[in-house]
Amino acid sequence: MAKTEKTDHSTEDKIKVAAAKVFISKGFAAARTRDIAEEAGINLALLNYYFRSKEKLFDIVMIESLQKLLVGVRDILNDVNSSLTEKITFLTNHYLNLLKNDTDLPLFVLNEIRANPLILEANIEVKEIFLQSNFYQQLEAKTKGKVEPVHFVMNIAGLIFFPFVLNPLLNGIRGESKEGFAALMEERKNRIPLWIDAMLKTD
Repeated sequence: MAKTEKTDHSTEDKIKVAAAKVFISKGFAAARTRDIAEEAGINLALLNYYFRSKEKLFDIVMIESLQKLLVGVRDILNDVNSSLTEKITFLTNHYLNLLKNDTDLPLFVLNEIRANPLILEANIEVKEIFLQSNFYQQLEAKTKGKVEPVHFVMNIAGLIFFPFVLNPLLNGIRGESKEGFAALMEERKNRIPLWIDAMLKTD
């Protein structure tokens, strides 16, 4: 009995891994359950046995993708012993390390949230995680009401995530290799905190 349960669990995990790969590369609209079954190396009937619909599989992949982007972030944002600059450095390193092996994840999440904004509201407590954090309080204290702090949140997010969205264009323009792009991201670990610090001093 234990062996059967282990096999079932293994098959389910294999399907979820395959679904993530297909959804991230094609998006929800273009992905087919047949594509997922082929990627998982199983027949379509077995996929339908475990997951009754493409929508159910997508919901699982999307929730896990959002969770992946937030693992460890709450602790960084609410660490009362770190400065604002240190938090920005920690966030930058955290995300660039996470995404170097999952470069398509930001574009996938952004595209699907644009298509269905309720996904974000239903699965992430954005206000609690970001706007009620020690990080945001420090940002408010730093800007002293002269600039809306959310501008800096957008700048930080853009500097971290946008290169991954832009990567296909960079590849077309510069012929950027995976190694070259990875080297650029390593360089940004040092540069992003410096750029944000300069913005904060300017304002």
